[in-house]
Amino acid sequence: MTQAANLLAHAAADGEFHPPSIDDFFPAGLLFAGTPFEITRINLAQFLATAVLVVILVLGTRRMAVVPGRFQSVVEMGMLFVRDTFAHNILGRKDGDRFLPLLMTMFFMILFMNLTGIIPGINIAGTSVIAVPLLLAVVSYVAFIYAGLKRSPGGFIRNSLFPPGVPPFLYIIVTPLEFLSTFIIRPVTLTLRLLMNMIVGHLMLVLFFSATQFFLFTMGGLWSLLSVGTLAFGFVFTLFEVLVAVLQAYVFTVLTAVYIQLAVAEEH
Repeated sequence: MTQAANLLAHAAADGEFHPPSIDDFFPAGLLFAGTPFEITRINLAQFLATAVLVVILVLGTRRMAVVPGRFQSVVEMGMLFVRDTFAHNILGRKDGDRFLPLLMTMFFMILFMNLTGIIPGINIAGTSVIAVPLLLAVVSYVAFIYAGLKRSPGGFIRNSLFPPGVPPFLYIIVTPLEFLSTFIIRPVTLTLRLLMNMIVGHLMLVLFFSATQFFLFTMGGLWSLLSVGTLAFGFVFTLFEVLVAVLQAYVFTVLTAVYIQLAVAEEH
């Protein structure tokens, strides 16, 4: 792994172990360094995830057959999962079909960018810098506002800030809380939840594998026995990161669908 190799080189130079740090998420530019178009290792991970996703979807859908082959079946299963789980089950068939392209794109984009964090040589998720989670949160927020205004232009904002059934004298307390909860906290929590999970996952993986190399190659002797434990933890945590990658894509998409459903609910 690239980051583990860098840490090993530093350890070999001074005989000390250097754990991963937040600096991992500010890598040096690989192309166009020093310009607004600078491309780093994280950008390459994002490009790779996007390219692989596009290729899979194109190849899986360009020659659709009534009796699908294995590859088409896998692609269809993924699409049906998103449609049934996020769109139809939460939004209903009519609204679900309207927002299905958004939910489909969001789920698979997050999933594939998350999974770059466990690929050797890349070892960092495309969603581990704030730009991607923030962009997705803004898209989710805009979809929520659009859905509410489209369904009830005159009542969406009013009912969001002044919930029906609440005594008017309580609005002085309820309205600021509703504003913060609905229009501020939602996009912030969407951003931070995804970002922090991917940051922590990267730091833990690099910690385990770089510790393995440090004990095995730098310390040597009986210290090498410790590398067995750190290597085992590294592999176990890699499997856990696969689960986290899927779970975070699921959570982000399902929350987006729920927010849209709340916006188009009848009371608005």
